[in-house]
Amino acid sequence: MDLLPVEIKVNIEGEVAAALSALRGAAGAMTTRRIWFAEDRNGVAEGRVPLLDSGVIVRFRMGGGSDDLTVKLRPCTREQLVGRFAARFETAPFTYRIEEDWSQDRRVLAASLTHDHPPGALSGAVEPGADTAAPIDAVQDQFLHACAPAVRLDGLAVLGPILSTKVDDVPLGDLDVNLEAWSVAGLEFLEASIRVKPKDEDAQEFTARAERKQRKLEDAVRERGVTLSTHPENKTRRVLTALAQAVHS
Repeated sequence: MDLLPVEIKVNIEGEVAAALSALRGAAGAMTTRRIWFAEDRNGVAEGRVPLLDSGVIVRFRMGGGSDDLTVKLRPCTREQLVGRFAARFETAPFTYRIEEDWSQDRRVLAASLTHDHPPGALSGAVEPGADTAAPIDAVQDQFLHACAPAVRLDGLAVLGPILSTKVDDVPLGDLDVNLEAWSVAGLEFLEASIRVKPKDEDAQEFTARAERKQRKLEDAVRERGVTLSTHPENKTRRVLTALAQAVHS
């Protein structure tokens, strides 16, 4: 079985603006985007996130270039990913990724299908009363039907917008690190991430190399006086849970 890329993430606690400044240094320009997530409307009315609990993420991003709509399964298994979705592909306007997602000692598999759209094309889908599921195209629908057949995208509500500030390829030691800050409803989160791609190596060698990179990333963040979060949940779950509970209250 082919080795998969690994995305390694660390979440940061404390003052986000100060931490972003400490890590970013004089690195390149920031990209600002707005992000919405779709969730089951009835679940949100009760303060719950049923889609996320089922391992399904539906995300809209706008700004900083083209819009995009992503349908992601996380966590998932290789056995779930069948047919054309058993292997990665990139055919404009679609990008399909399968990769491992590491954060602290948590390691899961994620599969995501992203459809790029012209700027502004998705804005109507996040308006109040809009049919949020309408932009989910036939390929993304096929992805869900084949790989998560129990999930239904009926009666969706949007949660957001989340303000995202991103800086890519920030040099921290010998690593090129992506930084992304999220801000919404009084909540702020900062994530630092790297991707490790397989080389000419076996699974054991690749895992050991990725683990070394993970330690390097954690050390590089700490060396700049920034505190790593020990919270067990990722920023997506923390934000969506808080937004759903705010709707319920």
